Amino acid sequence: MSFRTALSGLNAAQTDLNVTGNNIANASTTGFKGSRTEFVDVYAVSFLGVSNTTPGSGVRVASITQDFGQGNVEFTSNNLDIAINGEGFFVLSENGASVYSRAGAFHLDRDGYVVNTQDARMQVYPTTGNGAFDTGVLQDLQLQTSEGPPQATTAIQTGVNLNAGDDEPVSAFLATDPDTYNNSSSLVVYDSLGTAHTATMYFRKDETTPPGVNLWNAYLYVDGTNVTSGGVSPIALSFNPDGTLATAMPITYDAIVTTTGSLPINLTINYGDSTQFGSPFAVNVLTQDGFATGRLTGVNIDADGTVSARYTNGQSTILGKMALARFVNPNGLNQLGDTSWAETFGSGNRILGEASTATFGVLQSGALEASNVDVAEQLVNLITAQRNYQANAQVISTEDQVTQTIINIR
Repeated sequence: MSFRTALSGLNAAQTDLNVTGNNIANASTTGFKGSRTEFVDVYAVSFLGVSNTTPGSGVRVASITQDFGQGNVEFTSNNLDIAINGEGFFVLSENGASVYSRAGAFHLDRDGYVVNTQDARMQVYPTTGNGAFDTGVLQDLQLQTSEGPPQATTAIQTGVNLNAGDDEPVSAFLATDPDTYNNSSSLVVYDSLGTAHTATMYFRKDETTPPGVNLWNAYLYVDGTNVTSGGVSPIALSFNPDGTLATAMPITYDAIVTTTGSLPINLTINYGDSTQFGSPFAVNVLTQDGFATGRLTGVNIDADGTVSARYTNGQSTILGKMALARFVNPNGLNQLGDTSWAETFGSGNRILGEASTATFGVLQSGALEASNVDVAEQLVNLITAQRNYQANAQVISTEDQVTQTIINIR
Protein backbone atom coordinates (compact mmCIF):
# COMPACT_ATOMS: atom_id res chain seq x y z
CA MET A 1 0.00 0.00 0.00
CA SER A 2 2.87 2.40 0.75
CA PHE A 3 4.05 2.07 -2.83
CA ARG A 4 0.72 3.32 -4.14
CA THR A 5 0.49 6.05 -1.52
CA ALA A 6 3.93 7.35 -2.40
CA LEU A 7 3.17 7.00 -6.11
CA SER A 8 0.10 9.20 -5.68
CA GLY A 9 2.36 11.73 -3.97
CA LEU A 10 4.81 11.56 -6.87
CA ASN A 11 2.02 12.13 -9.37
CA ALA A 12 0.63 15.03 -7.35
CA ALA A 13 4.07 16.61 -6.99
CA GLN A 14 4.69 16.16 -10.71
CA THR A 15 1.40 17.92 -11.51
CA ASP A 16 2.38 20.73 -9.15
CA LEU A 17 5.73 21.01 -10.92
CA ASN A 18 3.96 21.13 -14.30
CA VAL A 19 1.57 23.88 -13.17
CA THR A 20 4.38 25.92 -11.63
CA GLY A 21 6.51 25.47 -14.74
CA ASN A 22 3.61 26.62 -16.91
CA ASN A 23 3.17 29.72 -14.75
CA ILE A 24 6.86 30.58 -15.06
CA ALA A 25 6.82 29.94 -18.82
CA ASN A 26 3.94 32.42 -19.20
CA ALA A 27 5.31 35.10 -16.90
CA SER A 28 5.56 37.42 -19.92
CA THR A 29 2.33 36.36 -21.67
CA THR A 30 -0.12 39.23 -22.06
CA GLY A 31 -3.35 38.67 -20.16
CA PHE A 32 -2.19 35.33 -18.70
CA LYS A 33 -3.66 34.26 -15.37
CA GLY A 34 -1.54 32.08 -13.10
CA SER A 35 -2.80 28.74 -11.81
CA ARG A 36 -2.33 26.73 -8.65
CA THR A 37 -2.72 23.04 -7.87
CA GLU A 38 -5.20 22.07 -5.16
CA PHE A 39 -4.84 18.67 -3.45
CA VAL A 40 -7.13 16.50 -1.32
CA ASP A 41 -6.32 13.44 0.74
CA VAL A 42 -7.57 9.97 -0.20
CA TYR A 43 -9.06 7.41 2.17
CA ALA A 44 -10.52 3.98 1.49
CA VAL A 45 -14.08 4.44 2.67
CA SER A 46 -16.29 1.50 3.59
CA PHE A 47 -20.04 1.42 3.94
CA LEU A 48 -19.73 2.43 7.57
CA GLY A 49 -17.22 5.21 6.89
CA VAL A 50 -13.54 5.56 7.64
CA SER A 51 -12.25 3.56 10.54
CA ASN A 52 -10.24 5.27 13.25
CA THR A 53 -7.34 2.98 12.43
CA THR A 54 -7.49 3.33 8.63
CA PRO A 55 -4.38 4.96 7.19
CA GLY A 56 -4.69 7.35 4.29
CA SER A 57 -4.35 6.09 0.74
CA GLY A 58 -2.42 9.06 -0.58
CA VAL A 59 -3.27 12.26 -2.33
CA ARG A 60 -4.94 13.35 -5.53
CA VAL A 61 -5.26 16.56 -7.50
CA ALA A 62 -8.69 18.01 -6.79
CA SER A 63 -8.44 20.98 -9.12
CA ILE A 64 -6.14 23.33 -10.98
CA THR A 65 -7.64 26.76 -10.41
CA GLN A 66 -6.70 30.06 -11.94
CA ASP A 67 -6.07 33.34 -10.20
CA PHE A 68 -8.02 36.01 -12.07
CA GLY A 69 -6.41 38.83 -10.13
CA GLN A 70 -5.39 42.02 -11.90
CA GLY A 71 -2.08 42.05 -13.74
CA ASN A 72 0.06 45.15 -14.10
CA VAL A 73 -0.92 47.61 -16.85
CA GLU A 74 1.98 48.26 -19.21
CA PHE A 75 1.77 51.13 -21.70
CA THR A 76 2.50 50.78 -25.42
CA SER A 77 2.47 53.03 -28.49
CA ASN A 78 -0.41 51.20 -30.23
CA ASN A 79 -3.92 52.64 -29.74
CA LEU A 80 -5.41 49.22 -30.49
CA ASP A 81 -3.65 47.71 -27.48
CA ILE A 82 -6.28 47.71 -24.74
CA ALA A 83 -6.06 46.77 -21.06
CA ILE A 84 -8.99 46.09 -18.73
CA ASN A 85 -8.37 47.62 -15.33
CA GLY A 86 -10.86 45.76 -13.19
CA GLU A 87 -13.39 43.02 -13.82
CA GLY A 88 -14.45 41.76 -17.22
CA PHE A 89 -13.36 39.94 -20.37
CA PHE A 90 -13.16 41.08 -23.97
CA VAL A 91 -15.91 39.49 -26.06
CA LEU A 92 -14.56 38.03 -29.30
CA SER A 93 -16.07 36.13 -32.21
CA GLU A 94 -13.99 33.21 -33.47
CA ASN A 95 -15.65 31.93 -36.63
CA GLY A 96 -19.02 32.76 -35.12
CA ALA A 97 -18.34 31.25 -31.68
CA SER A 98 -17.99 33.56 -28.68
CA VAL A 99 -14.70 33.41 -26.78
CA TYR A 100 -13.42 35.59 -23.97
CA SER A 101 -9.99 36.99 -23.24
CA ARG A 102 -8.03 39.43 -21.11
CA ALA A 103 -5.30 39.78 -23.73
CA GLY A 104 -5.93 43.09 -25.51
CA ALA A 105 -3.31 43.05 -28.27
CA PHE A 106 -5.50 43.92 -31.28
CA HIS A 107 -4.76 44.93 -34.85
CA LEU A 108 -6.55 45.38 -38.18
CA ASP A 109 -6.89 42.55 -40.68
CA ARG A 110 -7.01 43.03 -44.45
CA ASP A 111 -10.75 43.77 -44.38
CA GLY A 112 -10.52 46.40 -41.64
CA TYR A 113 -11.82 44.20 -38.81
CA VAL A 114 -10.24 44.62 -35.38
CA VAL A 115 -8.87 41.18 -34.46
CA ASN A 116 -6.45 39.56 -32.03
CA THR A 117 -3.50 37.35 -32.95
CA GLN A 118 -5.87 34.40 -33.52
CA ASP A 119 -8.04 36.50 -35.90
CA ALA A 120 -10.94 36.50 -33.45
CA ARG A 121 -12.97 39.67 -34.05
CA MET A 122 -13.71 42.24 -31.36
CA GLN A 123 -17.41 42.54 -30.51
CA VAL A 124 -19.07 45.93 -29.99
CA TYR A 125 -22.50 47.39 -29.46
CA PRO A 126 -23.49 49.20 -32.70
CA THR A 127 -24.20 52.92 -32.60
CA THR A 128 -27.76 54.09 -33.18
CA GLY A 129 -26.53 57.30 -34.79
CA ASN A 130 -27.64 59.69 -32.04
CA GLY A 131 -24.87 59.12 -29.54
CA ALA A 132 -26.53 56.02 -28.05
CA PHE A 133 -25.77 52.33 -28.59
CA ASP A 134 -27.92 49.25 -29.17
CA THR A 135 -26.89 47.11 -26.18
CA GLY A 136 -29.10 44.25 -27.32
CA VAL A 137 -26.94 43.48 -30.37
CA LEU A 138 -23.29 42.54 -30.82
CA GLN A 139 -21.42 42.99 -34.07
CA ASP A 140 -17.85 42.78 -35.40
CA LEU A 141 -15.92 46.02 -35.15
CA GLN A 142 -14.85 47.09 -38.64
CA LEU A 143 -13.05 50.28 -39.59
CA GLN A 144 -13.73 52.11 -42.85
CA THR A 145 -10.37 51.90 -44.60
CA SER A 146 -11.52 53.58 -47.82
CA GLU A 147 -11.88 57.35 -48.15
CA GLY A 148 -14.70 58.87 -46.14
CA PRO A 149 -17.33 60.69 -48.22
CA PRO A 150 -17.37 64.52 -48.21
CA GLN A 151 -20.17 66.73 -46.96
CA ALA A 152 -21.24 69.89 -48.72
CA THR A 153 -21.38 73.09 -46.69
CA THR A 154 -24.92 74.20 -45.96
CA ALA A 155 -24.53 76.56 -42.99
CA ILE A 156 -22.05 79.19 -41.84
CA GLN A 157 -22.05 80.61 -38.33
CA THR A 158 -20.49 84.06 -38.12
CA GLY A 159 -19.77 86.23 -35.11
CA VAL A 160 -17.83 89.43 -35.75
CA ASN A 161 -17.57 92.73 -33.98
CA LEU A 162 -17.98 95.71 -36.30
CA ASN A 163 -16.45 98.91 -34.97
CA ALA A 164 -19.22 101.41 -34.22
CA GLY A 165 -16.75 104.25 -34.72
CA ASP A 166 -15.91 103.37 -38.33
CA ASP A 167 -16.90 105.68 -41.18
CA GLU A 168 -18.44 104.69 -44.49
CA PRO A 169 -15.84 104.43 -47.29
CA VAL A 170 -16.04 107.19 -49.85
CA SER A 171 -15.88 105.05 -53.00
CA ALA A 172 -18.50 102.57 -54.16
CA PHE A 173 -18.00 98.95 -53.10
CA LEU A 174 -15.54 96.88 -55.10
CA ALA A 175 -14.45 93.50 -53.76
CA THR A 176 -10.96 93.86 -55.19
CA ASP A 177 -10.38 97.26 -53.56
CA PRO A 178 -9.87 97.22 -49.76
CA ASP A 179 -10.52 100.97 -49.62
CA THR A 180 -14.17 100.40 -50.53
CA TYR A 181 -15.14 98.33 -47.50
CA ASN A 182 -14.33 98.41 -43.81
CA ASN A 183 -13.60 94.78 -43.00
CA SER A 184 -13.62 91.27 -44.48
CA SER A 185 -13.28 87.68 -43.36
CA SER A 186 -12.83 84.44 -45.33
CA LEU A 187 -13.27 80.72 -44.80
CA VAL A 188 -13.30 77.56 -46.89
CA VAL A 189 -16.58 75.90 -47.90
CA TYR A 190 -17.07 72.59 -49.70
CA ASP A 191 -19.28 71.36 -52.52
CA SER A 192 -20.87 67.90 -52.76
CA LEU A 193 -17.67 66.47 -54.28
CA GLY A 194 -15.53 67.74 -51.41
CA THR A 195 -13.86 70.45 -53.49
CA ALA A 196 -12.83 73.49 -51.48
CA HIS A 197 -14.09 76.99 -52.35
CA THR A 198 -13.19 80.30 -50.74
CA ALA A 199 -16.10 82.24 -49.27
CA THR A 200 -15.40 85.87 -48.32
CA MET A 201 -17.71 88.15 -46.37
CA TYR A 202 -17.23 91.91 -46.77
CA PHE A 203 -18.65 94.45 -44.33
CA ARG A 204 -19.25 98.11 -45.25
CA LYS A 205 -20.63 100.80 -42.97
CA ASP A 206 -23.80 102.48 -44.31
CA GLU A 207 -24.25 106.05 -43.07
CA THR A 208 -26.99 107.05 -45.48
CA THR A 209 -29.65 105.93 -42.99
CA PRO A 210 -31.45 108.32 -40.60
CA PRO A 211 -29.66 109.14 -37.32
CA GLY A 212 -29.92 106.49 -34.60
CA VAL A 213 -29.95 103.57 -37.05
CA ASN A 214 -26.77 101.48 -37.01
CA LEU A 215 -26.59 99.81 -40.39
CA TRP A 216 -23.93 97.77 -42.17
CA ASN A 217 -23.97 96.09 -45.59
CA ALA A 218 -22.72 92.51 -45.85
CA TYR A 219 -21.53 91.10 -49.18
CA LEU A 220 -20.80 87.42 -49.87
CA TYR A 221 -18.38 86.30 -52.58
CA VAL A 222 -17.54 82.66 -53.36
CA ASP A 223 -14.47 82.15 -55.55
CA GLY A 224 -14.64 85.83 -56.45
CA THR A 225 -18.29 85.73 -57.58
CA ASN A 226 -20.96 87.77 -55.83
CA VAL A 227 -23.70 85.64 -54.21
CA THR A 228 -27.15 87.14 -53.74
CA SER A 229 -30.07 86.37 -51.45
CA GLY A 230 -33.29 86.33 -53.41
CA GLY A 231 -31.47 88.35 -56.05
CA VAL A 232 -30.47 90.97 -53.48
CA SER A 233 -26.92 92.00 -52.60
CA PRO A 234 -25.75 93.32 -50.19
CA ILE A 235 -27.61 92.13 -47.09
CA ALA A 236 -28.45 94.90 -44.61
CA LEU A 237 -27.37 94.19 -41.02
CA SER A 238 -29.11 96.43 -38.50
CA PHE A 239 -27.86 96.75 -34.92
CA ASN A 240 -29.68 97.79 -31.76
CA PRO A 241 -28.47 100.70 -29.61
CA ASP A 242 -26.88 98.17 -27.22
CA GLY A 243 -24.74 96.76 -30.05
CA THR A 244 -26.64 93.51 -30.58
CA LEU A 245 -27.89 92.42 -34.00
CA ALA A 246 -31.47 93.36 -34.81
CA THR A 247 -31.78 91.73 -38.26
CA ALA A 248 -33.60 88.38 -38.30
CA MET A 249 -31.38 85.34 -38.92
CA PRO A 250 -30.36 83.21 -40.75
CA ILE A 251 -29.92 84.59 -44.25
CA THR A 252 -30.58 82.12 -47.07
CA TYR A 253 -28.48 82.69 -50.20
CA ASP A 254 -29.25 81.70 -53.76
CA ALA A 255 -27.80 78.41 -55.05
CA ILE A 256 -24.14 78.64 -56.04
CA VAL A 257 -23.31 76.80 -59.26
CA THR A 258 -19.76 75.43 -59.28
CA THR A 259 -17.46 74.49 -62.13
CA THR A 260 -16.48 71.13 -60.59
CA GLY A 261 -19.56 69.20 -61.68
CA SER A 262 -20.93 69.10 -58.15
CA LEU A 263 -24.43 69.87 -56.99
CA PRO A 264 -25.11 73.58 -56.40
CA ILE A 265 -24.05 74.85 -52.99
CA ASN A 266 -27.03 76.04 -50.94
CA LEU A 267 -25.78 78.28 -48.14
CA THR A 268 -27.34 79.92 -45.14
CA ILE A 269 -25.36 82.34 -42.97
CA ASN A 270 -26.22 83.17 -39.40
CA TYR A 271 -24.71 86.51 -38.36
CA GLY A 272 -26.52 86.25 -35.00
CA ASP A 273 -23.35 86.30 -32.89
CA SER A 274 -22.22 89.57 -34.47
CA THR A 275 -22.07 92.85 -32.54
CA GLN A 276 -21.41 96.53 -33.12
CA PHE A 277 -19.36 97.82 -30.23
CA GLY A 278 -16.91 100.69 -30.06
CA SER A 279 -13.90 98.40 -30.33
CA PRO A 280 -11.79 97.22 -33.30
CA PHE A 281 -13.04 94.66 -35.78
CA ALA A 282 -12.71 91.09 -34.46
CA VAL A 283 -13.76 87.66 -35.66
CA ASN A 284 -15.11 85.73 -32.66
CA VAL A 285 -17.01 82.92 -34.40
CA LEU A 286 -16.50 81.57 -37.91
CA THR A 287 -17.53 77.97 -38.60
CA GLN A 288 -19.10 75.92 -41.37
CA ASP A 289 -20.52 72.38 -41.47
CA GLY A 290 -18.89 70.94 -44.61
CA PHE A 291 -15.76 68.88 -45.07
CA ALA A 292 -13.68 67.24 -47.78
CA THR A 293 -13.01 63.54 -48.28
CA GLY A 294 -10.89 61.95 -45.57
CA ARG A 295 -8.64 58.96 -45.03
CA LEU A 296 -8.43 57.00 -41.82
CA THR A 297 -5.60 58.24 -39.62
CA GLY A 298 -6.25 56.56 -36.31
CA VAL A 299 -8.61 55.05 -33.77
CA ASN A 300 -9.58 56.36 -30.33
CA ILE A 301 -10.91 54.10 -27.59
CA ASP A 302 -12.29 55.86 -24.53
CA ALA A 303 -12.27 54.52 -20.97
CA ASP A 304 -15.94 53.52 -21.37
CA GLY A 305 -15.18 51.53 -24.54
CA THR A 306 -16.49 54.02 -27.12
CA VAL A 307 -14.57 53.42 -30.36
CA SER A 308 -14.21 56.29 -32.83
CA ALA A 309 -12.23 56.66 -36.05
CA ARG A 310 -10.29 59.82 -36.94
CA TYR A 311 -9.94 61.03 -40.54
CA THR A 312 -7.62 63.45 -42.31
CA ASN A 313 -10.49 65.88 -42.87
CA GLY A 314 -10.72 66.47 -39.13
CA GLN A 315 -13.87 64.40 -38.72
CA SER A 316 -14.42 61.69 -36.14
CA THR A 317 -16.95 58.87 -36.50
CA ILE A 318 -18.24 56.73 -33.64
CA LEU A 319 -18.07 53.07 -34.66
CA GLY A 320 -19.51 51.38 -31.58
CA LYS A 321 -18.88 50.60 -27.93
CA MET A 322 -16.82 47.63 -26.80
CA ALA A 323 -18.76 44.91 -24.99
CA LEU A 324 -17.37 43.28 -21.85
CA ALA A 325 -18.46 40.04 -20.22
CA ARG A 326 -18.21 38.70 -16.69
CA PHE A 327 -19.12 35.40 -15.07
CA VAL A 328 -20.33 34.40 -11.62
CA ASN A 329 -17.67 31.65 -11.51
CA PRO A 330 -14.79 32.51 -13.84
CA ASN A 331 -12.91 29.41 -12.61
CA GLY A 332 -15.59 27.39 -14.35
CA LEU A 333 -14.54 28.72 -17.76
CA ASN A 334 -13.03 26.29 -20.21
CA GLN A 335 -9.44 27.15 -21.12
CA LEU A 336 -8.99 27.16 -24.89
CA GLY A 337 -5.35 28.19 -25.02
CA ASP A 338 -4.12 31.36 -26.72
CA THR A 339 -5.14 33.19 -23.52
CA SER A 340 -8.83 32.72 -24.18
CA TRP A 341 -11.72 30.98 -22.46
CA ALA A 342 -15.14 29.60 -23.36
CA GLU A 343 -18.36 29.68 -21.38
CA THR A 344 -19.43 26.45 -19.63
CA PHE A 345 -22.27 25.31 -17.41
CA GLY A 346 -19.94 25.64 -14.42
CA SER A 347 -19.04 29.25 -15.18
CA GLY A 348 -22.66 30.34 -15.42
CA ASN A 349 -24.13 32.40 -18.22
CA ARG A 350 -22.19 35.43 -19.35
CA ILE A 351 -23.27 38.85 -18.15
CA LEU A 352 -22.69 41.47 -20.82
CA GLY A 353 -22.11 45.11 -20.03
CA GLU A 354 -20.12 48.24 -20.71
CA ALA A 355 -16.82 49.40 -19.26
CA SER A 356 -17.06 51.80 -16.30
CA THR A 357 -20.57 50.58 -15.42
CA ALA A 358 -21.73 48.28 -12.59
CA THR A 359 -18.77 46.08 -11.58
CA PHE A 360 -17.04 46.23 -14.96
CA GLY A 361 -13.57 47.74 -15.09
CA VAL A 362 -12.36 50.67 -17.17
CA LEU A 363 -10.43 50.39 -20.42
CA GLN A 364 -7.01 51.83 -21.11
CA SER A 365 -6.10 52.31 -24.75
CA GLY A 366 -2.44 52.07 -25.64
CA ALA A 367 -1.77 49.60 -22.84
CA LEU A 368 -1.71 45.86 -22.17
CA GLU A 369 -2.41 43.85 -19.04
CA ALA A 370 0.67 41.83 -18.14
CA SER A 371 0.63 38.33 -16.69
CA ASN A 372 -0.26 38.27 -12.99
CA VAL A 373 2.42 35.63 -12.30
CA ASP A 374 4.87 36.54 -9.53
CA VAL A 375 8.08 34.81 -10.67
CA ALA A 376 9.69 34.94 -7.19
CA GLU A 377 6.67 33.23 -5.65
CA GLN A 378 6.65 30.60 -8.38
CA LEU A 379 10.33 29.81 -7.84
CA VAL A 380 9.60 29.16 -4.15
CA ASN A 381 6.68 26.93 -5.17
CA LEU A 382 9.04 25.14 -7.53
CA ILE A 383 11.41 24.35 -4.69
CA THR A 384 8.52 23.15 -2.53
CA ALA A 385 7.17 20.88 -5.28
CA GLN A 386 10.65 19.50 -5.87
CA ARG A 387 11.04 18.68 -2.15
CA ASN A 388 7.66 16.97 -2.15
CA TYR A 389 8.66 14.91 -5.14
CA GLN A 390 11.96 13.92 -3.51
CA ALA A 391 10.25 13.03 -0.26
CA ASN A 392 7.72 10.75 -1.96
CA ALA A 393 10.51 9.15 -3.94
CA GLN A 394 12.27 8.50 -0.63
CA VAL A 395 9.13 6.78 0.68
CA ILE A 396 9.25 4.41 -2.30
CA SER A 397 12.96 3.77 -1.69
CA THR A 398 12.31 3.03 1.98
CA GLU A 399 9.38 0.75 1.17
CA ASP A 400 11.58 -1.08 -1.31
CA GLN A 401 14.22 -1.69 1.39
CA VAL A 402 11.56 -2.97 3.81
CA THR A 403 10.14 -5.29 1.18
CA GLN A 404 13.62 -6.53 0.33
CA THR A 405 14.24 -7.28 4.00
CA ILE A 406 11.10 -9.40 4.17
CA ILE A 407 12.05 -11.28 1.01
CA ASN A 408 15.51 -11.99 2.45
CA ILE A 409 14.10 -13.64 5.62
CA ARG A 410 15.17 -17.28 5.67
